[in-house]
Amino acid sequence: MTASSVARIGSLRGGATLAILSADLDEKTELAQETARRWHDRRLSLRSPLDPDLPERPGRPARPVLVPPKATGKRSLHTLAGRIAMLHALAHIELNAVDLALDIVARFASEPVPHSFFDGWMRVAYEEAKHFRMVRDRLRALGADYGDMPAHDGLWQAAHSTRNDLTARLAVVPLILEARGLDVTPSLQDKMRETGDIESADVLKVIYEDEKGHVAVGAKWFRFLCARERKDPAATFKALVRANFRGALKAPFNDVARAEAGLTPSFYRSLTSTNS
Repeated sequence: MTASSVARIGSLRGGATLAILSADLDEKTELAQETARRWHDRRLSLRSPLDPDLPERPGRPARPVLVPPKATGKRSLHTLAGRIAMLHALAHIELNAVDLALDIVARFASEPVPHSFFDGWMRVAYEEAKHFRMVRDRLRALGADYGDMPAHDGLWQAAHSTRNDLTARLAVVPLILEARGLDVTPSLQDKMRETGDIESADVLKVIYEDEKGHVAVGAKWFRFLCARERKDPAATFKALVRANFRGALKAPFNDVARAEAGLTPSFYRSLTSTNS
Protein backbone atom coordinates (compact mmCIF):
# COMPACT_ATOMS: atom_id res chain seq x y z
CA MET A 1 0.00 0.00 0.00
CA THR A 2 1.37 3.42 -0.93
CA ALA A 3 1.83 6.28 1.49
CA SER A 4 -0.63 8.32 -0.56
CA SER A 5 -3.34 5.70 -0.05
CA VAL A 6 -2.83 5.81 3.71
CA ALA A 7 -2.87 9.61 3.68
CA ARG A 8 -6.28 9.57 1.98
CA ILE A 9 -7.94 7.78 4.93
CA GLY A 10 -9.78 10.78 6.33
CA SER A 11 -12.57 9.07 8.25
CA LEU A 12 -13.99 5.62 8.89
CA ARG A 13 -16.45 5.94 6.01
CA GLY A 14 -13.71 7.34 3.78
CA GLY A 15 -11.22 4.58 4.56
CA ALA A 16 -13.82 1.87 4.10
CA THR A 17 -14.85 3.35 0.76
CA LEU A 18 -11.26 3.65 -0.46
CA ALA A 19 -10.74 -0.03 0.32
CA ILE A 20 -13.92 -0.98 -1.54
CA LEU A 21 -12.83 1.08 -4.55
CA SER A 22 -9.35 -0.44 -4.79
CA ALA A 23 -8.82 -3.00 -7.55
CA ASP A 24 -5.37 -3.89 -6.14
CA LEU A 25 -6.16 -6.70 -3.71
CA ASP A 26 -3.02 -6.19 -1.60
CA GLU A 27 -3.95 -2.53 -1.26
CA LYS A 28 -7.62 -3.34 -0.62
CA THR A 29 -6.87 -5.69 2.27
CA GLU A 30 -4.25 -3.39 3.79
CA LEU A 31 -6.55 -0.36 3.54
CA ALA A 32 -9.30 -2.38 5.25
CA GLN A 33 -6.99 -3.40 8.08
CA GLU A 34 -5.36 0.01 8.49
CA THR A 35 -8.77 1.70 8.61
CA ALA A 36 -9.85 -0.84 11.23
CA ARG A 37 -6.73 -0.21 13.31
CA ARG A 38 -7.20 3.56 13.23
CA TRP A 39 -10.90 3.31 14.04
CA HIS A 40 -10.32 0.98 16.98
CA ASP A 41 -7.57 3.33 18.25
CA ARG A 42 -10.12 6.18 17.96
CA ARG A 43 -7.93 8.06 15.49
CA LEU A 44 -10.70 8.51 12.92
CA SER A 45 -13.98 10.38 12.82
CA LEU A 46 -17.01 8.45 11.59
CA ARG A 47 -17.62 10.60 8.52
CA SER A 48 -16.07 13.48 6.59
CA PRO A 49 -17.48 15.80 3.89
CA LEU A 50 -14.48 14.77 1.76
CA ASP A 51 -15.35 11.06 1.73
CA PRO A 52 -15.48 9.53 -1.77
CA ASP A 53 -18.78 8.23 -3.10
CA LEU A 54 -19.57 4.54 -2.70
CA PRO A 55 -19.33 2.67 -6.01
CA GLU A 56 -22.05 0.43 -7.44
CA ARG A 57 -19.52 -2.41 -7.46
CA PRO A 58 -16.27 -2.99 -5.58
CA GLY A 59 -12.93 -2.60 -7.30
CA ARG A 60 -11.63 -5.83 -8.81
CA PRO A 61 -8.67 -6.93 -10.94
CA ALA A 62 -9.31 -8.13 -14.50
CA ARG A 63 -9.40 -11.75 -13.31
CA PRO A 64 -11.19 -13.90 -12.28
CA VAL A 65 -13.78 -13.92 -15.03
CA LEU A 66 -17.27 -13.78 -13.49
CA VAL A 67 -19.76 -16.42 -14.64
CA PRO A 68 -23.19 -17.66 -13.47
CA PRO A 69 -22.97 -19.77 -10.27
CA LYS A 70 -23.80 -23.04 -12.03
CA ALA A 71 -20.93 -22.52 -14.50
CA THR A 72 -18.22 -22.80 -11.85
CA GLY A 73 -18.58 -26.59 -11.50
CA LYS A 74 -17.47 -28.94 -8.70
CA ARG A 75 -14.39 -31.10 -8.33
CA SER A 76 -13.28 -33.82 -5.95
CA LEU A 77 -11.14 -32.70 -3.02
CA HIS A 78 -9.15 -35.91 -3.47
CA THR A 79 -7.31 -34.32 -6.41
CA LEU A 80 -4.93 -31.38 -6.30
CA ALA A 81 -6.98 -29.62 -8.96
CA GLY A 82 -10.11 -30.12 -6.86
CA ARG A 83 -8.51 -28.70 -3.72
CA ILE A 84 -7.22 -25.72 -5.68
CA ALA A 85 -10.72 -25.16 -7.11
CA MET A 86 -12.25 -25.25 -3.62
CA LEU A 87 -9.65 -22.86 -2.23
CA HIS A 88 -10.15 -20.52 -5.19
CA ALA A 89 -13.90 -20.45 -4.53
CA LEU A 90 -13.20 -19.80 -0.85
CA ALA A 91 -10.80 -16.95 -1.70
CA HIS A 92 -13.54 -15.38 -3.80
CA ILE A 93 -16.02 -15.69 -0.94
CA GLU A 94 -13.58 -14.11 1.50
CA LEU A 95 -12.77 -11.25 -0.88
CA ASN A 96 -16.47 -10.49 -1.23
CA ALA A 97 -16.78 -10.69 2.53
CA VAL A 98 -14.12 -7.97 2.92
CA ASP A 99 -16.09 -5.63 0.67
CA LEU A 100 -19.43 -6.54 2.27
CA ALA A 101 -18.16 -5.75 5.78
CA LEU A 102 -16.72 -2.45 4.55
CA ASP A 103 -19.91 -1.66 2.66
CA ILE A 104 -22.13 -2.09 5.72
CA VAL A 105 -19.90 0.44 7.51
CA ALA A 106 -19.63 2.98 4.70
CA ARG A 107 -23.19 2.68 3.39
CA PHE A 108 -24.85 2.93 6.79
CA ALA A 109 -22.47 5.40 8.47
CA SER A 110 -25.33 7.88 8.92
CA GLU A 111 -27.64 5.36 10.61
CA PRO A 112 -28.59 6.12 14.24
CA VAL A 113 -26.62 3.23 15.76
CA PRO A 114 -23.97 3.19 18.52
CA HIS A 115 -20.28 3.43 17.62
CA SER A 116 -19.93 -0.16 18.81
CA PHE A 117 -21.85 -1.18 15.67
CA PHE A 118 -18.91 0.05 13.60
CA ASP A 119 -16.41 -1.49 16.03
CA GLY A 120 -17.93 -4.89 15.33
CA TRP A 121 -18.05 -4.57 11.57
CA MET A 122 -14.52 -3.22 11.28
CA ARG A 123 -13.29 -6.22 13.27
CA VAL A 124 -15.14 -8.38 10.76
CA ALA A 125 -13.54 -6.49 7.84
CA TYR A 126 -10.08 -6.89 9.42
CA GLU A 127 -10.54 -10.63 9.85
CA GLU A 128 -12.02 -11.16 6.37
CA ALA A 129 -8.95 -9.44 4.91
CA LYS A 130 -6.79 -11.82 6.96
CA HIS A 131 -8.79 -14.79 5.65
CA PHE A 132 -8.41 -13.74 2.02
CA ARG A 133 -4.65 -13.43 2.42
CA MET A 134 -4.40 -16.80 4.16
CA VAL A 135 -6.35 -18.58 1.42
CA ARG A 136 -4.44 -16.79 -1.33
CA ASP A 137 -1.12 -17.74 0.28
CA ARG A 138 -2.29 -21.36 0.40
CA LEU A 139 -3.27 -21.23 -3.28
CA ARG A 140 0.18 -19.89 -4.16
CA ALA A 141 1.84 -22.64 -2.11
CA LEU A 142 -0.07 -25.14 -4.28
CA GLY A 143 1.13 -23.50 -7.50
CA ALA A 144 -2.00 -21.45 -8.25
CA ASP A 145 -3.33 -17.96 -7.51
CA TYR A 146 -6.58 -16.11 -7.12
CA GLY A 147 -7.89 -15.22 -10.57
CA ASP A 148 -6.80 -18.46 -12.24
CA MET A 149 -10.37 -19.81 -12.38
CA PRO A 150 -13.82 -18.36 -13.07
CA ALA A 151 -15.90 -17.18 -10.12
CA HIS A 152 -19.51 -16.13 -9.65
CA ASP A 153 -21.07 -12.83 -8.58
CA GLY A 154 -23.94 -14.09 -6.45
CA LEU A 155 -22.65 -12.75 -3.14
CA TRP A 156 -22.43 -9.15 -4.26
CA GLN A 157 -25.78 -9.34 -6.04
CA ALA A 158 -27.43 -10.56 -2.83
CA ALA A 159 -25.98 -7.63 -0.92
CA HIS A 160 -26.88 -5.11 -3.61
CA SER A 161 -30.57 -5.91 -3.23
CA THR A 162 -30.43 -4.78 0.43
CA ARG A 163 -28.44 -1.58 -0.11
CA ASN A 164 -31.26 0.65 1.20
CA ASP A 165 -32.27 -1.34 4.29
CA LEU A 166 -29.83 -2.06 7.13
CA THR A 167 -32.07 -4.65 8.80
CA ALA A 168 -32.48 -6.52 5.50
CA ARG A 169 -28.71 -6.35 4.89
CA LEU A 170 -28.07 -7.93 8.29
CA ALA A 171 -30.60 -10.67 7.56
CA VAL A 172 -29.11 -11.58 4.18
CA VAL A 173 -25.35 -11.17 4.63
CA PRO A 174 -24.32 -12.35 8.11
CA LEU A 175 -27.42 -14.38 8.98
CA ILE A 176 -27.71 -16.27 5.67
CA LEU A 177 -24.49 -16.03 3.68
CA GLU A 178 -22.03 -16.08 6.59
CA ALA A 179 -24.09 -18.55 8.59
CA ARG A 180 -23.85 -20.94 5.66
CA GLY A 181 -20.11 -21.09 6.29
CA LEU A 182 -20.80 -22.44 9.77
CA ASP A 183 -22.75 -25.30 8.18
CA VAL A 184 -20.24 -26.38 5.51
CA THR A 185 -16.78 -25.52 6.82
CA PRO A 186 -16.40 -28.28 9.45
CA SER A 187 -16.96 -31.04 6.86
CA LEU A 188 -14.57 -29.31 4.43
CA GLN A 189 -11.95 -29.28 7.18
CA ASP A 190 -12.43 -33.00 7.73
CA LYS A 191 -12.19 -33.78 4.02
CA MET A 192 -8.99 -31.75 3.71
CA ARG A 193 -7.46 -33.66 6.60
CA GLU A 194 -8.51 -36.97 5.01
CA THR A 195 -6.58 -36.03 1.87
CA GLY A 196 -3.49 -35.16 3.94
CA ASP A 197 -3.75 -31.44 3.20
CA ILE A 198 -3.33 -30.37 6.81
CA GLU A 199 -2.21 -26.84 5.87
CA SER A 200 -5.49 -26.11 4.04
CA ALA A 201 -7.49 -27.68 6.87
CA ASP A 202 -5.73 -25.40 9.36
CA VAL A 203 -6.65 -22.34 7.27
CA LEU A 204 -10.28 -23.49 7.28
CA LYS A 205 -10.19 -23.91 11.06
CA VAL A 206 -9.11 -20.29 11.57
CA ILE A 207 -11.84 -19.08 9.23
CA TYR A 208 -14.50 -21.19 10.95
CA GLU A 209 -13.65 -19.93 14.43
CA ASP A 210 -13.66 -16.29 13.27
CA GLU A 211 -16.90 -16.69 11.31
CA LYS A 212 -18.78 -17.67 14.46
CA GLY A 213 -17.99 -14.19 15.74
CA HIS A 214 -19.07 -12.60 12.48
CA VAL A 215 -22.48 -14.25 12.58
CA ALA A 216 -22.75 -13.19 16.23
CA VAL A 217 -22.11 -9.55 15.27
CA GLY A 218 -24.88 -9.80 12.68
CA ALA A 219 -27.31 -11.45 15.09
CA LYS A 220 -26.56 -8.92 17.85
CA TRP A 221 -27.35 -5.92 15.67
CA PHE A 222 -30.28 -7.55 13.92
CA ARG A 223 -31.87 -8.15 17.31
CA PHE A 224 -30.96 -4.61 18.39
CA LEU A 225 -32.76 -3.06 15.40
CA CYS A 226 -35.78 -5.34 15.85
CA ALA A 227 -36.01 -4.45 19.55
CA ARG A 228 -35.82 -0.75 18.75
CA GLU A 229 -38.70 -1.12 16.30
CA ARG A 230 -40.55 -3.51 18.65
CA LYS A 231 -40.57 -6.30 16.09
CA ASP A 232 -40.21 -10.03 16.66
CA PRO A 233 -36.70 -10.97 15.42
CA ALA A 234 -37.52 -14.43 14.03
CA ALA A 235 -40.68 -13.28 12.23
CA THR A 236 -38.89 -10.20 10.87
CA PHE A 237 -36.01 -12.34 9.64
CA LYS A 238 -38.36 -14.65 7.76
CA ALA A 239 -40.20 -11.76 6.12
CA LEU A 240 -36.97 -10.05 5.05
CA VAL A 241 -35.47 -13.26 3.69
CA ARG A 242 -38.57 -14.00 1.64
CA ALA A 243 -38.47 -10.46 0.22
CA ASN A 244 -34.72 -10.21 -0.42
CA PHE A 245 -33.25 -13.68 -0.92
CA ARG A 246 -33.86 -16.01 -3.83
CA GLY A 247 -34.51 -19.65 -3.11
CA ALA A 248 -34.79 -21.73 0.05
CA LEU A 249 -32.12 -22.13 2.71
CA LYS A 250 -30.20 -25.38 2.46
CA ALA A 251 -30.07 -27.98 5.21
CA PRO A 252 -28.24 -29.54 7.01
CA PHE A 253 -27.54 -26.79 9.53
CA ASN A 254 -24.88 -26.54 12.20
CA ASP A 255 -27.49 -25.78 14.85
CA VAL A 256 -24.98 -25.66 17.71
CA ALA A 257 -22.64 -23.11 16.11
CA ARG A 258 -25.59 -21.07 14.85
CA ALA A 259 -27.17 -20.99 18.32
CA GLU A 260 -23.85 -19.97 19.90
CA ALA A 261 -23.87 -17.00 17.51
CA GLY A 262 -27.44 -16.06 18.47
CA LEU A 263 -29.17 -17.59 15.46
CA THR A 264 -31.65 -20.12 16.83
CA PRO A 265 -33.69 -22.60 14.72
CA SER A 266 -36.83 -20.45 15.08
CA PHE A 267 -35.19 -18.09 12.58
CA TYR A 268 -34.44 -20.41 9.73
CA ARG A 269 -36.11 -23.82 9.98
CA SER A 270 -39.36 -22.86 8.22
CA LEU A 271 -37.39 -21.32 5.34
CA THR A 272 -35.69 -24.54 4.24
CA SER A 273 -36.49 -26.42 1.07
CA THR A 274 -37.10 -29.63 3.09
CA ASN A 275 -38.20 -28.19 6.46
CA SER A 276 -35.84 -30.79 7.95
